[in-house]
Amino acid sequence: MNEMSSRALFEKLIGFATVSRDSNLAMIEFIRDYLAQHGIESELFYNDARTKANLFATIGPRDRGSIVLSGHTDVVPVDGQSWSIDPFELIEKDGHLYGRGTADMKGFLACVLAAVPSFAKRNLRLPVHLAFSYDEEVGCLGVRPMLAQLEGRAHKPVLCLIGEPTELKPVLGHKGKLAMRCMFKGAPCHSAYAPYGVNAIQYAARMINHLDEIGERLAQPEHHDARFDPPFSTVQAGVIKGGRALNIVPVECEFDFEVRALPGFDANRVADDLQTYAESTLLPKMRAVKPDTDIQFQALSAYPGLATSPDSEAAALLAMLSGSTAFGTVAFGTEGGLFNQAGIPVVVCGPGSMDQGHKPDEFVTIE
Repeated sequence: MNEMSSRALFEKLIGFATVSRDSNLAMIEFIRDYLAQHGIESELFYNDARTKANLFATIGPRDRGSIVLSGHTDVVPVDGQSWSIDPFELIEKDGHLYGRGTADMKGFLACVLAAVPSFAKRNLRLPVHLAFSYDEEVGCLGVRPMLAQLEGRAHKPVLCLIGEPTELKPVLGHKGKLAMRCMFKGAPCHSAYAPYGVNAIQYAARMINHLDEIGERLAQPEHHDARFDPPFSTVQAGVIKGGRALNIVPVECEFDFEVRALPGFDANRVADDLQTYAESTLLPKMRAVKPDTDIQFQALSAYPGLATSPDSEAAALLAMLSGSTAFGTVAFGTEGGLFNQAGIPVVVCGPGSMDQGHKPDEFVTIE
């Protein structure tokens, strides 16, 4: 039987370059085989192309509610970042362990896997489920088919612990996210005759200005929730593309925007507001010049927020495990809102800090 320390497991996991755009199967198959050595069967839930998979495993009895230990296997890219080390090799220096995914969030996965032999030897009163997902970093996409399968099972988990990096502080909430693309079809012409064309970039700019106005309204004090930082729902345009040459009125422009929504605020309200502005204000002006101009919206990704009650049994258990009732929130999103929508109470607590996540020379302290 292969007994591995958390450090050895951590080193192995960091060595898998599970960037979201690539396959995670090598890492999933390693985890499956490791669990099998301890007599634990795994279920794999594949994507349509069978290039990625979620892993779900159960330790202990199967006739009652359970505790889920959940984390994602994918990491963000290292392209364009200035790393001083090989990002897919675990490097120790000055009390820190460096590598892509050390903080977000293979450190937690290594700790969970290191505990497996102890779980397997015990006569567990409640089963422990391991739920490891793919494509969390691109919109919490991978966990959804796994949750769809689990929702129909007889014994629903009583708690899901998501090990995102919180410096081991107990976290009960985070914002939700909606990401969308707005696409403009204008009408081209020589720039010397600009009034006879429809400038897609300039109309996109008007839409972005309207998005800013929405953001200003959301930031008003009456919409604040002091548990979060910033304490209001936010919007931003993050990517924009358009134009071919300075002397051509641009026929196309598109921009991507996101809404980071407080729990309880429907981010689709922002999209609906933009759609109304497009139909009532922008399109009539565009089509007065060229009738076939258009504005389209495309959903990119979305996940719900999380707001677990501090008076819940889930919060009480997290307080006992972490030794703290100083419940907090985090600015980043997790798969927690999706587990919660499936009727599973969720808490977030894990090693490392997201201050290091997604950066070059990402690290977690050994402590």
